[in-house]
Amino acid sequence: MLLYEYVTQEQLSGFDKYKYSAVDTNPLSVYVMHPFWNTVVKILPTWLAPNLITFTGFMFLVLNFVMLALFDFDFYASVQGKTHVPGWVWVAAGVFNFTAYTLDGVDGKQARRTNSSTPLGELFDHGLDSWACIFFVVTVYSIFGRGETGVDVSTLYYILWSVLFSFILSHWEKYNTGVLFLPWGYDISQVTISVVYIITAVVGVEAWYKPILWNFHYRDLFTVMILGCAFTVTLPMSLYNVLKAYRRGSLKHGSLYEAFLPFLSPVLLFILSSLWVHLSPSDILQKQPRIFYLMVGTAFANVTCKLIVCQMSNTRCQPFSWLLLPMALLVLLVNSGLVQHSETAVLYTWTAVVLLAHVHYGVSVVQQLSAHFSIFAFSLKRPSSD
Repeated sequence: MLLYEYVTQEQLSGFDKYKYSAVDTNPLSVYVMHPFWNTVVKILPTWLAPNLITFTGFMFLVLNFVMLALFDFDFYASVQGKTHVPGWVWVAAGVFNFTAYTLDGVDGKQARRTNSSTPLGELFDHGLDSWACIFFVVTVYSIFGRGETGVDVSTLYYILWSVLFSFILSHWEKYNTGVLFLPWGYDISQVTISVVYIITAVVGVEAWYKPILWNFHYRDLFTVMILGCAFTVTLPMSLYNVLKAYRRGSLKHGSLYEAFLPFLSPVLLFILSSLWVHLSPSDILQKQPRIFYLMVGTAFANVTCKLIVCQMSNTRCQPFSWLLLPMALLVLLVNSGLVQHSETAVLYTWTAVVLLAHVHYGVSVVQQLSAHFSIFAFSLKRPSSD
């Protein structure tokens, strides 16, 4: 039973004409990971649906998030002298993260191998990728914790937003150029994170507390690498690719307003969540950082998925996401001080609403496109024509 028709008839028609176009110039991806994935995909049975591979990889990241939440919900476990995360957890985190990364790399190859490539597969892949940002960023934070040698929760909030910003940049590029330029930072970060988990299991979290040089710690290196990748690599390359398309006359949107329309909802989400953080009467980010990050990351994924639908169907991006209106009212209510003593309950309730809304959207869109293309989302069998 179809839950709701989020995809319009115009968008369905656009999906019928969609052709995948992507450019991957990252040496690590081209010369190391792709040959590895080409070997891995040959091991997979030919009856295995690509979307099932995609979803399994995503669930490994969710499993990592839940596992570290059980051992380190408030990010205080990895404080010097108070290590409570067992070594096997770090090993599992490293294996799960690399497995998720590998499955994300082979799903498209499996689709081509089984001749089952569809626009739904790409949408499903990139939609889950937009949600995955929150899970791998927040999970790796447990390595550093909130101690004197750790990363402050407010700092991580902006680090998370830099990752989300980097992700949406690539889809903003495609919205304007028709070509998905895969960011270099993704492959480098996934391999690095996986290795760091394993190293942590061997040497312990205490190894990351020692300064690298003078008063420069690993937590600072972690911050510099993510922010540096976002603002000195991803952003300039995105602007350059869009500029090239403009000079060639192949830009899909003529006015600046239309070209930058995809940023409107994410920027409003950033403003609203930041107002909540900085004007919170009970300092909610310090009290419930993990839940706040989850709420922000899920709301961002919902906004981004709608952009990806518009981008793939070659339709105009909608300026506002409906989630932003109740969130704006909620932020106004919280910052007025009227719910100061129940702000945590408000956050948990709103996070549940956002999660349910996003899952409802995702399931509905998958159902709608599956019916449109006469396929099953998680099986290579075809529906009966009866």
